[in-house]
Amino acid sequence: MKVKWLGHAAFLLTADDGTTVITDPYTAGDGLKYGAIKESADIVTVSHDHGDHNNTASVQGNPQVVRESAEVKGIKIRAISTHHDNSGGSERGNNTIFCFEIDRVKVCHFGDLGHLLTDNQVVEVGKVHVLLLPVGGNFTIDAKNATMVAEQVRARNIIPMHYKNDKCDFPIGGLDEFLKNKTNVTKVDGSEVEFKMGEMGTDVRILVLKPAL
Repeated sequence: MKVKWLGHAAFLLTADDGTTVITDPYTAGDGLKYGAIKESADIVTVSHDHGDHNNTASVQGNPQVVRESAEVKGIKIRAISTHHDNSGGSERGNNTIFCFEIDRVKVCHFGDLGHLLTDNQVVEVGKVHVLLLPVGGNFTIDAKNATMVAEQVRARNIIPMHYKNDKCDFPIGGLDEFLKNKTNVTKVDGSEVEFKMGEMGTDVRILVLKPAL
């Protein structure tokens, strides 16, 4: 299966049989300079209803919008309830983690997670082969807590998202703080990476992708 970073918290996941998922499609503008999403998908997931995560209308192909656990076109999707802040959701509301089983690879998208996971949430998430993780802070967990969350779920491959860069003017941290003092970093020369069960190894890797849009 392939993971392509469109930008911000939006990813295109493609199964070997061609089935596609787009996570958290954003609305371009208002601080987001990524290109508009025009890709097609079979499935779209929405972690929460903020404009930089819920622009399902932008996705082509009449996709099924998923906001809770489901199985669509052979892809098992597990939804885990979390919060958008560290105050039980009282500041910014709730957030949903989505975990997908695609070609036996488990990919988890953590949306705008705003806190460390509880023991029960760690159990609900379970094994993670590929973790799509917010690292910018302010609206989500920051670099320090993102590192701790990755350790909580023992993620094997970590792809950072939702951070400040030349296409995101949000008042959040950049990528450097998350990468600081880490030696297991691969900067991919592109927006897409492929994962195959049995070929991922056992070492923890941080994979930095370039936005496609």
